[in-house]
Amino acid sequence: MSQGCRIAVFASGNGSNFQALLEASREGRLGGGEIVLLVCDKPNAFVVERARQAGVETYLFRPKEYARREDYEAEIAARLTELEIDLVILAGYMRLLTPVLVSPYAGRMLNIHPSLLPAFPGTDAIGQAWNYGVKVTGVTVHLVDEGMDTGTIVAQEAVTVEPGEDVDSLTARIHQVEQRLYPQVVKQFAKGRVRVNGRKVELG
Repeated sequence: MSQGCRIAVFASGNGSNFQALLEASREGRLGGGEIVLLVCDKPNAFVVERARQAGVETYLFRPKEYARREDYEAEIAARLTELEIDLVILAGYMRLLTPVLVSPYAGRMLNIHPSLLPAFPGTDAIGQAWNYGVKVTGVTVHLVDEGMDTGTIVAQEAVTVEPGEDVDSLTARIHQVEQRLYPQVVKQFAKGRVRVNGRKVELG
């Protein structure tokens, strides 16, 4: 991938990471990457309003209206093909993907997770880490495979749990790291500066 990389973002909720990526794109910090589509499985989520305000096309669907995940993913895949999407970014998208979407974008689909994987995969990772009593947690950007947060790790940044802080302040600091780290990694992919060798990834 190089200048002019076309990006689709998948999200399910508030969309703070989506917003950070949008702002990075506007400011030229995504290596020429342009967000051209938001895919959302919750049509009433606030991220949809963020996309509309930014003039980004939305693809909205309700999974319960389909018999299988593969059925709605096939429709999404068709739209990604129509829009010539180069890179898929998961930003708070709360559904596991099947090979229908993973296979065509192998090596070109990223997710961000609020822990230092492989520790604390799945939902409420920050709460999991907090309840476990860790002294250090953090953020992971990884390639997407068909498992839950099991893809090849691309980048990580540690966040120290400060003495006396609560889970809310830890959450806020982790989100700050996410919103800074994710655009940096996406930029490297958009500029074609990523080398993957099995479970090892080099950036830059």
